[in-house]
Amino acid sequence: MIDVLKMGDDRLLEEANPVIEFDTPQLHELVSCMIDTMRALNGAGLAAPQIGVGLQLVIFEIAENPRYPDVETIPLTVLINPVLSPLSEEMAEDWEGCLSIPGMRGLVPRYTRLRYRGFDACGNEIDREVSGFHARVVQHECDHLQGILYPMRIADLRNFGFSSALFPGPA
Repeated sequence: MIDVLKMGDDRLLEEANPVIEFDTPQLHELVSCMIDTMRALNGAGLAAPQIGVGLQLVIFEIAENPRYPDVETIPLTVLINPVLSPLSEEMAEDWEGCLSIPGMRGLVPRYTRLRYRGFDACGNEIDREVSGFHARVVQHECDHLQGILYPMRIADLRNFGFSSALFPGPA
């Protein structure tokens, strides 16, 4: 597992560089470490800049995840040099969290349907059309590649706070 940078670290605000070489031992090792870290922290995704690597590389997956018990399954995806294209102008707000901003949640507007293209770690093309939570996760992770953290997208900061205060559980 690799330490995840926290909001306040300037590296999270930098734009990531495209990956030039695919199917290298170094790239596969980076992806493996990212997967281990994401799973150990019960994350839905992780972007390379979150671990201090300024490359256009994100991973995401939803299988059985205690942080997201009621969302659809998303297959493990390694997405490199992504290009996102909204499929409609429709947007929806929903609660998001981030491994770089632990313990907090915010209500974030995102496109409800989009197409994403890019490459896997071996350089094979990826081209998918997705909606719902899958589309939200991809947009969240790809924002990290532009130096954008989800609080920057919150329309009303009254909808941002600690999870324990926003969603108090039984005593």
